[in-house]
Amino acid sequence: MKNAFKNVWIFLISVGPGIFGIGYTIGTGSVTTMSVTGADYGMQLLWILALACIFSFVLMEAFGRYGVVTGDTTIHSFKGKLSNWQKMNKTIAGLTVIGVVLAQWSSLSGILGLSASAVWETICLFFPELNPDSYWAVLIIAVVIITIMYTLLLVGRYSFFEKVLIFFVTIMGISFFISMFIVLPDPAEIALGFSPSIPEGADGKLMIAALVGTTMAAPTFVVRPLLMKGKGWGEQNLNDQRRDAITAAVVTFAVCAAIMITATGALHHHGLSINRVLDMVHTLEPVAGQFAVALFMFGVLSAGLSSVFPIMMVLPWLLSDYEIGELDTTSTRFRILTGLACFVGLIVPVIGGNPIFAQILTQIVSVFILPLAIFCMAWLINQKKYMGEHKAGVMLNIGLTGAFIFACIISYTAFTTVVELIQRMNL
Repeated sequence: MKNAFKNVWIFLISVGPGIFGIGYTIGTGSVTTMSVTGADYGMQLLWILALACIFSFVLMEAFGRYGVVTGDTTIHSFKGKLSNWQKMNKTIAGLTVIGVVLAQWSSLSGILGLSASAVWETICLFFPELNPDSYWAVLIIAVVIITIMYTLLLVGRYSFFEKVLIFFVTIMGISFFISMFIVLPDPAEIALGFSPSIPEGADGKLMIAALVGTTMAAPTFVVRPLLMKGKGWGEQNLNDQRRDAITAAVVTFAVCAAIMITATGALHHHGLSINRVLDMVHTLEPVAGQFAVALFMFGVLSAGLSSVFPIMMVLPWLLSDYEIGELDTTSTRFRILTGLACFVGLIVPVIGGNPIFAQILTQIVSVFILPLAIFCMAWLINQKKYMGEHKAGVMLNIGLTGAFIFACIISYTAFTTVVELIQRMNL
């Protein structure tokens, strides 16, 4: 058993950049979105998840291949290589940075609020005399979590960040898979989830946009070449890069599907919906006791921390990418900007907002910058002067075209759904 864990650890270390992709992708936003989707619609949207993960692989392959072949990074390339009009290049690079950072920072606050709520509600599960709606308890836990995460960031080494994320992702995966088998629905029902169908109404479209927003998260791809550089990978690591992309996409689908399946078996079959964090798993208790609930909630917390960690670094990383195309983990600016992200993350806990609603809403923001990033990288990876013999072939171009069309459709769906919800609220 000890050797098995050691081999798993060595394997995960070998696909380090993909771990950051999983960390960006599977956070409490994913947990919340997959749980609400499973509770409200069962396995009906499993096909959307599968499609999003396939396109996620295509994009990780494209951005990763470009990174290891050219040795350049995404934002730095957008700024200098897209066209002969430098002003337009800088505008596109700037918009990408702004779009990614706004999406990630808006998500950070919901993630921290939901993680703190998960910790407190789990504590209350074992100590019923405590008040599960305590504002100050949740806020204090949020402050403690973000302080610990910031302290870890001060270490300033890529390899250390990688190991921290591997720990969180491993615990998260184990927790969700065990929970899934506790309430596993009929395999035939799971199989039907791969049959395309779309729920009626704005709420169904909202969940589709949120599901894609959390699975095809723009930072996962935009930051990827920067992480390749931090890992020290070059053209000789093309196969390592592809294996890394496949692993990240497969793990993302497996964990997200496990959460959706758990919610289907624990909630959808009982006609229950999710309004609070603990609602995601409360029907596990009669089946397997409080331990099962605590296990799932530990997975929620691990998912949250695996996302908080890379999100806090996204602004200094992208600014450094824009300026010099290097991975910044030790500068004074890095420490200041990650500290600023900590304060942004405390917004939802401070105002006492509903972390479930906040997480679903912030996932939608991620889809709007994605078509621009895909279009620009598709152009770059087809330039022989940059890629040589490794420029995109027919299959990769078909995949990129499909990913671009899919991202545009989802962005339009997200926009119209948000407008519809705003109009409904005004009424």
